[in-house]
Amino acid sequence: MLTKDQPRPIPSPSIRSDAQAHTLPSDTIRTRIVRLRRTLTTRQGWFGDYDYSWLCTPTLPFVLPGRRSKRSRAPPFYALDANLPILLAMTTGLQHALAMLAGLITPPIIFASALNLDATTSAYMISASLIGCGILSFIQMSRIKLFGNYYLGTGLISVVGTSFATLSTANSIFDAMYSDGTCPTITAPDGTTSRGPCPDAYGKVLGTSLIASFLEIFMSFVPPRILQRVFPPMVTGTVILLIGASLVGSSGIPNWGGGSNACSSRPSSGFFQLCPDIAAPRPLPWGSPEFIGLGFLSFVTILLVELFGSPFLKNVSIIVGLAVGCIVAGATGYIDSSSIKSAPSVTFLWVHTFKIGVYAPAILPMLAVYISLAMEAIGDITASAEVSRVEVEGEEFESRIQGGVLSDGLGGFFSALFTVTPLSIFAQNNGVIAITRCANRSAGRWCCFFLILFGILGKVSGVFLAIPNSVLGGVTTFLFASVATSGLRVLAYTQFTRRDRFVLAAALSFGFGDLLVPGIFTHLFDGVNAGKGLRGLLDSITIILSTPFLSGGIVATILNLILPQEDPSPEEEDGEEVDIEDAKDTHDEGVKTD
Repeated sequence: MLTKDQPRPIPSPSIRSDAQAHTLPSDTIRTRIVRLRRTLTTRQGWFGDYDYSWLCTPTLPFVLPGRRSKRSRAPPFYALDANLPILLAMTTGLQHALAMLAGLITPPIIFASALNLDATTSAYMISASLIGCGILSFIQMSRIKLFGNYYLGTGLISVVGTSFATLSTANSIFDAMYSDGTCPTITAPDGTTSRGPCPDAYGKVLGTSLIASFLEIFMSFVPPRILQRVFPPMVTGTVILLIGASLVGSSGIPNWGGGSNACSSRPSSGFFQLCPDIAAPRPLPWGSPEFIGLGFLSFVTILLVELFGSPFLKNVSIIVGLAVGCIVAGATGYIDSSSIKSAPSVTFLWVHTFKIGVYAPAILPMLAVYISLAMEAIGDITASAEVSRVEVEGEEFESRIQGGVLSDGLGGFFSALFTVTPLSIFAQNNGVIAITRCANRSAGRWCCFFLILFGILGKVSGVFLAIPNSVLGGVTTFLFASVATSGLRVLAYTQFTRRDRFVLAAALSFGFGDLLVPGIFTHLFDGVNAGKGLRGLLDSITIILSTPFLSGGIVATILNLILPQEDPSPEEEDGEEVDIEDAKDTHDEGVKTD
């Protein structure tokens, strides 16, 4: 049976604060044992009152918004520390993990492709990313009290994943390493060049990230009010918008056409004459209709799931798109199964390691990356608090921001030790909370369990690595465009006075300039005779200027701090309330359908 709409909201339950929780007497061991036994041996403990059929019932499109279904009641809302049925905790935890999965596997795949790493190392990078995300997400959800009013973690279902901000910056750093000879370039007999394997470049990014993570750790002890004043929605929205847009151009669309490596330039000869390379099962020139069709199939699948899918499927539409694309690609011979065969059955962290180092020109860009990670964390924590029905202002909320940013910074430090690029707070799971009406941390802990399990099962990483570039491109293009849309949603909170429009225009001048003409700043300092130290500084500036969200974000931050605020005109004051309310409505709708 098809439903015409989602259940109506029910009144928010009263949620006790952390301060109240500390004043309540602790349960005795015997009481806890009795409660655990009741949970494990009763139907209520396993299933509760949740309407599982609603979670799996398809929706009916093309229905007028005013018409309501005749459902008698909506599934209950489970608050942070409510007693959650075991089956529901496992189900929603798996849904959180699946909703994150495409975003977690994409960066390692792109890193490995950019550095031309072998299949075994690439599969390990995916596994390490999943395991690291599971471990650090558990810490982020725990909310551990440290000293004074300082905490570690948000206490919400705040999952972490490999930051797309790092992905965009790392690509610029890798380009610089190949340009200055740090990484080898292979020249074919016909004169064409291609990138050689360079695992040391990944190790240098890890080492540089480890050092730069201390900046975000320091920022976590700055009062959140100051951080929000320095990085208002004007700045954070610009950064997120440019991150998504740059990834669409540098990774999403090139992979959709067949590959983002040297084959995208369609050379007339050499190993990358065809995509993904001439050794692939069915190589074709970049942009061939077969590649475009496979990517489009995955893209359309995501749209159809959103149109007809059940609440469960809508939250995992990215994975459904990947699955459908892979099924068709496998049936038509485009999948190379060697990565699956070579992947181990079981793996863990440090099975492969990378030589840790520091790449001096990458220090300044990585510091800027961690500033952007702190900005993203503040926005993601706010969104998670809203959808979890906890306060979004006051002392408790500020402590959640402080704990989240601190855990984010420590996550960047430990992720480097885990051989993973910086892991920061993700917002992909907020839509899961909104639709399933489950903000309980037990579901979050199950999510961590599934992520670690996926990482330990090495064959899972091999399967992800076997996904054809065109299928991955069709899905990630949508994923990266969603990131850009999130930036637009944040920008909607801005009043857009003349000053705000000026700041945004100046920032986008650099950001869009880098996007449309990527090499404009590459030769900026070619004529400068500099020693090794000065050359490293100039290379750092070049990387920053060549990374759209870094250059645009820095311009937006500086202008926002130095330009005086303007009093809105009477017309702007009259329309301000409507604009802000529209923005809030847009935000709410975005959270519900993310």
